[in-house]
Amino acid sequence: MVRAFIGIDLPASIREEIAAVQPALRAVPADISLVNPAIIHITLRFIGEVTEEEIGRIRAALQTIRFSPFPVSIGPVTLNSRSRPRVIWCGVEDQGRCAALHQEIEAVLSPLGYEPEARAFTPHATVGRIRRSHPSLEGVVDTLGRDGFGSFEVGEFTLKQSMLTARGPIYTDLCVVTL
Repeated sequence: MVRAFIGIDLPASIREEIAAVQPALRAVPADISLVNPAIIHITLRFIGEVTEEEIGRIRAALQTIRFSPFPVSIGPVTLNSRSRPRVIWCGVEDQGRCAALHQEIEAVLSPLGYEPEARAFTPHATVGRIRRSHPSLEGVVDTLGRDGFGSFEVGEFTLKQSMLTARGPIYTDLCVVTL
């Protein structure tokens, strides 16, 4: 079995900018698991555990998607919720293009038996996960990357394998789809 998802890789320059703010998050007396900056990405669709045979069908379905390249801007660091924060992330500004691509992906996966995700799709790049918050976290987050972390042109997305380890996930590209 393979644990898989579909995502957009961020350019190294943007990941480095995000990495530069992570020390401020480490200094907060909260229990936060920060994402390794080398693997920060925008998730378009989490698939979960699938067989090698299913990976082949998913790969073939994704290759049928026709979508034009589009610009995105990676916004400042924020919390997924102010009242009960669980994720620290950077929002994505893209005129709805990630959501439209997400819908295309859902449309080609549905005939393979993958039900569309129930929750609303919100494009973001996860910076960390909060196990236990602290009152100072919101104030620190509000100071990080206020101008955002840059823009880039999305020209591809990737089907990835995610192998969970004690040191964090290890991602392997299974298929790259060029837009």
